[in-house]
This record gives sequence, structure tokens and C-alpha cells, in this order.
Amino acid sequence: MNAEVKTMPESKPERLIGQSILPHIELIAALLSGVLILAGWLLDKNGLETASVVSYLLAFVIGGFAKAKEGIEETIKEKELNVEMLMILAAVGSAIIGYWTEGAILIFIFAVSGALETYTMNKSQKEISSLMDIQPEEALRVSNGFEEIIHVSELSVGDEILVKPGERIPADGIIMKGRSTIDEAAITGESVPVSKELNGEVFAGTVNITGALYVKVTKPSDETLFQKIIQLVQSAQSEKSPSQLFIERFEGLYVKIVLAVVGLMLFIPHFALGWSWTETFYRAMVLLVVASPCALVASIMPATLSGISNGARHGILFKGGIHLENLGHVKAIAFDKTGTLTKGKPEVTDVITRSDLTENELIRIAASIESQSNHPLAQAVVKYAESQQIPYTSPEHLEDVAGWGVKGIVDGKEWKIGKADFVGKDAAFSFNSGKAKLLAESGKTTIFIADDQGIAAVIALKDIIREETKAALDTLQQLGIHTIMLTGDSDKTAKAIADEAHLNSYVAECLPEHKVSHLKELIEKYGTVAMVGDGINDAPALATANVGIAMGEGSDVALETADIVLMKNDLPKIADAIELSKKMKRIVKQNVIFSISVIMLLIISNFLQVLDLPYGVIGHEGSTILVILNGLRLLKS
Repeated sequence: MNAEVKTMPESKPERLIGQSILPHIELIAALLSGVLILAGWLLDKNGLETASVVSYLLAFVIGGFAKAKEGIEETIKEKELNVEMLMILAAVGSAIIGYWTEGAILIFIFAVSGALETYTMNKSQKEISSLMDIQPEEALRVSNGFEEIIHVSELSVGDEILVKPGERIPADGIIMKGRSTIDEAAITGESVPVSKELNGEVFAGTVNITGALYVKVTKPSDETLFQKIIQLVQSAQSEKSPSQLFIERFEGLYVKIVLAVVGLMLFIPHFALGWSWTETFYRAMVLLVVASPCALVASIMPATLSGISNGARHGILFKGGIHLENLGHVKAIAFDKTGTLTKGKPEVTDVITRSDLTENELIRIAASIESQSNHPLAQAVVKYAESQQIPYTSPEHLEDVAGWGVKGIVDGKEWKIGKADFVGKDAAFSFNSGKAKLLAESGKTTIFIADDQGIAAVIALKDIIREETKAALDTLQQLGIHTIMLTGDSDKTAKAIADEAHLNSYVAECLPEHKVSHLKELIEKYGTVAMVGDGINDAPALATANVGIAMGEGSDVALETADIVLMKNDLPKIADAIELSKKMKRIVKQNVIFSISVIMLLIISNFLQVLDLPYGVIGHEGSTILVILNGLRLLKS
């Protein structure tokens, strides 16, 4: 085989490189300012005041440059003062009244906390970096017997690629040759590898473990499921929750109030309390520091980003912080049936035959005839025969009677398969003491088989409930959430499914527009309602609900419309997502209460003249770092 190696485009985005270097630059600058502060203090002790001031000035410039630049640019852009400007004013004010050491220490600790903020914020977004790191950059394309290494961006739909054991699959596609075990943890969050063989679907970013695979590319590199995950998480991390937006609006007002109070404090304590002008100005500068809402501003965003990253790692994609926050308020969840609560494909559950026929013989005949049909019920019969290892052949003659059933000749004998009316309604429902009627009442679909002697058998089929459905719904109900199914099925079928799945209630015979109206009623009754679905017909309901949840294997329309995507069609993940949302809310509440308490304590201590500027800085910046670290706990939950 010939292999041509081409030059690859740049693999690492400059943005990510900048994110990895920036916190180190900030930290180095902060530490250098600390060294200059120590030098300034030593010079001052030895009577070299001018050299000491120069050292402190360098500490101010080197340590405070990044935050000053950020604060000034943000103020110009938003036309609003911010916490960075408060810190700069406090440090400059301290220097003006001769407190060079205190002002420099303020800059130093503020710079250190800023570097740690940058580091921790980047850490909370590490899921994106790790996703992009494992995204394959090269593919081995096979064309006319030749192998060629190319960049994944050069792949086209229809190309055939070879994926060797141990390699990551570079594109979404269908297996044309080979079989293997695939680690799909990057897509589904599930650590257990899955087996794939001919015609099996594979996804970019997953790992081929055991065998070589020839894969036909089905999607361009920028439209793969893997890319969609990256785009969803990136957009989610840039979208702010209602709480975060409120805090940011509050910040601008709060800064103005602080500056107004500081302005009053520059004069009132001197005249009202007899403080010296130096003490008055010093206490005003301390107030600038301790009243700054840094910790309050940092109370929400790190926790939100950590929650989104945690969900992405476990196969739950939130399209924004608002959806993660809203999920914790959900009081009712509406479910589509087919493909959501159930597997979406009918399966044979009962076979009742005439006394002169065995089940295997009957299934052989039925499968032989149904093997020529693409109807879901026909395919279910064929699949059942294969699962029971019952051999079947093609019929000698086949006639499709549209809307009713089929006629076929097997072993020289004519058979009819279809609805009761097609084979004789009265005979069908009286067959075997009316067993067919009982099967239909239990929510199953029945098809009848007849020969020249009359009804030969009845086969019952049912869209089987997913194994995890009952446990998932039970868990949701334990969380106090009302569960309801909205389905287009008949009332009997809907009731049978609802009873088996342990749903609280159901609504049958729902068209898409009916689902929307029922959701509106649920929202009026319960307040915040989620909708779970997978099909195109679920899209209007997903858009109407407060929180739309799509199954990852559903239609593209459902995925685009939903607010949350379950990558592995795993219903128990809904309860996990709700618990994650509630934990995030608890952490945010802890952060807000803690940050406000620290601010109040520091302000009171300052008015009582028992708090010096360095301790005020430590208390203020320490509380900021603590709330960030508390938010990052969600990464490990």
C-alpha cells in the first residue's frame, strides 16, 4: 500500500494556547510584585526611602497591570464602573496618604487572586479543551486500493477510511467491513465499550479497541456528532444563567453605591466622630477594598460552568446555564412514548397457534412471507424468527393488499397475514376463546394468520418499554416530580404503557398540536415543566416546555429544539441532571450568603477601626477564592 503524508493544518487553536499561558503570566507578575514589595520594605528599613518608593511603584505597575487594563477596558466598553476599578482606586488612595506598603500588598494579593481566578475558571472549562484534544486530526483514506493520510477536514461524504485497533475514529460513518469493540465514552459518557459490526454506526472521537474497521463517511467533519457536542458545550458556557445576569446588573449599581458611601466617608467621620484626616482617608480606602463585591460576583459563574462541564462528561449536554438552573425548578415532566419511554420498535410478545400447528412452524411460515415487507410489524416477526433461530425462506408467491395485509404461498399453500377484517373479523376475535381481544386490551397490537382451514394463529406485538424506564420514573417521583405521558396511541395502549411504566398519568391520542396545548395546561398547573421527546413531532412541545429534553438518538430537529440532550437515550440521567441542578443551586446559595456575610463583617470591623488594610485585603480576596473553589466542587460530583 502507498501512503502519502500531507502537511497538517495547525492543530491547536491560538485561543486555547492563550488560555493555558495567561494564568502563568499573571501569576509570575503577581509573584514578582511580591518580591518587589519585600525589596521595598527592606530598603525602607535601611533608610533608603526613595529606592523603597521606586520598588513599590514597580510592584504597583507589574502586579496591577493586568487587572487595571481589564478594569479600564471593561469600564470603557460597558460605560459602567466595576470591582477592578474599586481595587485600583483603593491602592492609589493608599499610596497618596503614604501607605505604600499596604497599597502594594493590596495590589499583590489582588493580582494573586486574579491569577487564581483565571486558573480556576479555565479549569472549570477543561471539558472543552479535553474534547478538542481527543478530536482526531488525521484520517487514513482508502481509495482504489491506495491508503492516504489526510486531515479530517479533507474528508468527504462517501469516502472510505480505515481505522486500526487503538485509533480514534476520525469521522461519523457506517461500518462497511470488519467488526470491533468501540469505546464511546467521549460521546455517551458510558464507560462500558459496545460491540459494532457490519452496517453499525460509529462516531468521530470514539476509540476503536479490538479490530480493524473500514468505515464509509456519512457526515462532513464539521457536522459530526462529536462537533455538535463541542459546539453545544461551548455555547452553553458562554450563555449566562438568570442569577448570573442579575448579579452582573447588580454589580454596576453596587459599585456606584460603594463609591458614594466612600465619598461621604472621606468627610463625615472627621467632623462627626473626630477622626484625623489621615485616619478618615485610610478608613475610606479600606472600605473601598472590603465593600467590593468580588466574592459575590464570583459566586455563580464558576459553579454554573462546573455543572455544565460535569454534565458533558457524563453524557448530559446543557445548552446554557439558564437550562441547568431551570431544571432544578421542574415540578412535572411530560414524556413522549415511542423512542423515549419505549424502544421505538415493536417486538413479538405472544404467539397463539391452532392445535395442529407448532409455534416454530407457524413463525417459519409467517417470517417467510413477512421477510419481503418493510412494514415495522413484518420486520418484528422476521426479527423474532431470527432470535429464535427459526430458518425461513422466500415465499413462492406474494401479493400485498395495501392497508390490510399480505397473501403468500409457502410450501404450496396460501396464507393470509394481516388485520382481523382481512382474515375474517368474527373468526379472528373468537379464535382460542377470544384471546386476541384480551391481548388488544392489554395494549398490544395483534396480527392474524389464516389458511384454507381458517384462523391459524394470532401474533401479539408491543413496543417494549426500555429496561431503565420504570426505575427512572420511580426516582423522579421520589423527587416530588409529577410524570405524565403524551402519546398518539389509543387509550387502551396508553393505559397499559402508563401502568407498566409507573407513570402518574397519561393523555392518549395526542397530535403534535395537542401536546403543545396539554403542556400549556401543565405549565399553568405546575409552574415549571419539562418535556422529553425524540421525534420531529415532539419539536413543538420541546419548544413550548420550560425545559426541553431530547434523546440523543432522536431526530436532528428535536436535538436542535431541545435545551438539554441525553447523549445515550438514558432516562435515569434526567434524575441525575436534576440532582446536579439542585446541588448547583445549593452551592450558589452558600456562596452568596458567605460572600455577603464576609463583606458585612469586614465593613463593620472597618467602622470600629479594628481592621487594617492588609487584613481587609486578605479577608476580601480570600473569600473570593473560597467561593470559586466551592463552585468547582461540582466538577467532581
